[in-house]
Amino acid sequence: MPDEGKDAFWMAQALALAERGRGYVEPNPLVGAIVVRDGELVGIGWHERFGGAHAEVGALKAAGSKAQGATLYVTLEPCCHHGKTPPCTDAIIAAGIRRVVAALVDPFSQVAGKGIDQLRAAGIRVDVGTCAEQARQLNAPYFKLIQTGTPYVHAKWAMSLDGKIATAAGDSKWISSEESRRVVHELRGRMDAIVVGIGTVLRDDPLLTARPKGARVPMRIVLDSHGRIPENAQLIRTIDEAPVVLAVTDCPAERKDALTRLGCEVWSLSTRFNRPDVTSLLEELGKRKLTNILIEGGAEVFGSFLDARAIDEVHVFVAPKLIGGTEAKSAVGGKGIAQIADALELEDRNVEARGKDIVIHGRIGKPGKGNA
Repeated sequence: MPDEGKDAFWMAQALALAERGRGYVEPNPLVGAIVVRDGELVGIGWHERFGGAHAEVGALKAAGSKAQGATLYVTLEPCCHHGKTPPCTDAIIAAGIRRVVAALVDPFSQVAGKGIDQLRAAGIRVDVGTCAEQARQLNAPYFKLIQTGTPYVHAKWAMSLDGKIATAAGDSKWISSEESRRVVHELRGRMDAIVVGIGTVLRDDPLLTARPKGARVPMRIVLDSHGRIPENAQLIRTIDEAPVVLAVTDCPAERKDALTRLGCEVWSLSTRFNRPDVTSLLEELGKRKLTNILIEGGAEVFGSFLDARAIDEVHVFVAPKLIGGTEAKSAVGGKGIAQIADALELEDRNVEARGKDIVIHGRIGKPGKGNA
């Protein structure tokens, strides 16, 4: 097998290891590492939790003395700075690694090529770029947070075959199957925050928790311009289980005080089209190092994020049901687009069956990509 093929083979395994950290390591990146000597796998590691040992250190520890003269495959450039753990570059040099193959340069300002330079200065051969696109997709949320200061936005909705998320009377339970709802709870358990509009709270009185609990306990955020959330809402009654944030724009001071006394955080945001400005919300979440957020509705909330071009990835559950009704809600509201050529398209699409439903998952690409 040519070196290029061998490198891709081992890097694919390192990427699979990195995936194990999803939900546990953010806002750090997902990283996997493999030590190979004379064509034999001698050590593996991955970043298992935030603040814990990095992937390279785990792989080197597993390899022990066999790391001497070996090749280290790692999905992201090794760090060279003191953070919560010592520099990985020091451990790599001390272990006697002969060659490092990294999928990508780490864009974090304290690394950003400096780790590669340090390894090369120590006489270690460093090659960058193997499985780069796969590694970029793996860590898309991390890259977005580092490069833009805002979190990666997932949008999730369940709809009928004719694109409705509720009947004209407002009934939406349950459009999707029980199996689909289990998938949603798994998704929630990997998120830093879940966002809904006040309409969803008033209509459905949701909990917005992951059941059973996942790797993370997401913050529950309600876009509630005037502070209309009922004080007996399930969100407030379960505030000890997960924090609740109310994003308001025109809310009386006494109402803010009352909601704060109930345990809610109240954030005052600027407005856009008479609604809380989602760009301001994302900037605030980015300051707090939230990496992944999930938008769960309703239609106008989805529309606000879509109009702001702020959705990165979608998870759509399509039930084999017809609802009809010109007054029944479609999935995405807002201003929308005027020309089909400007429509946003999905990339890296995945379609699978879940119970009776079809699940469509993909990343949002550029407008009109692929159109003739």
